[in-house]
Amino acid sequence: MRFRGRARSGVSHGPPAAPPAEPAGPLPALVIDALGRKCPIPIIMLADRIREVPVGEVIAVLADDAAARTDVPAWCRMKSQDFVREETLPQGGWGFHIRRTY
Repeated sequence: MRFRGRARSGVSHGPPAAPPAEPAGPLPALVIDALGRKCPIPIIMLADRIREVPVGEVIAVLADDAAARTDVPAWCRMKSQDFVREETLPQGGWGFHIRRTY
């Protein structure tokens, strides 16, 4: 095969590499590690520490008790806090992101 211009080297000229993955949302101002704790401890830890972050900031709760998947969003509705998202953790469990509203 013949190329015009400079000779091709052994370097691949495929599509550019993808940029590093962006976080799915704002980074949390505080992370509460409740891994290994059973219900209702993750909620108690969240309720006790949410006042440590300024209004408008995000707090993350890491939990591996399946009950937290329903408890955390329900607590947010009951306490008028914004449930931002849930993510699956690579080591197992979930990360719940909550924005403090008041």
